Amino acid sequence: MTRKRAPSKSTSLVLSHLRMQPYYGYALIKITGLKSGTLYPILMRLKERGVLTSSWEATQNPGRPPRQLYKLTPKGRAHANEVLSEDDGLQVNIQSNLGGMTS
Repeated sequence: MTRKRAPSKSTSLVLSHLRMQPYYGYALIKITGLKSGTLYPILMRLKERGVLTSSWEATQNPGRPPRQLYKLTPKGRAHANEVLSEDDGLQVNIQSNLGGMTS
């Protein structure tokens, strides 16, 4: 029997932002307030589970390394909608954290 665990608050926070639009990892660090040591393992787990995809994109600034853009898959969007509908209190907190920041 497979047990279904609720995602952590950090994972829910990441899903809520990615549900709105794709983000680069650094932008997710800035808008969520998560440390890189917390965020990147979450992104890797979600990617392994087929919830999100990532693609390397070249920057327009010479000398800057390419960046990874993360976005939800259709399966990930359904998962995020399900998870986030169960935690309405998180949505209010996320909206107050946004403060107009975008990628």
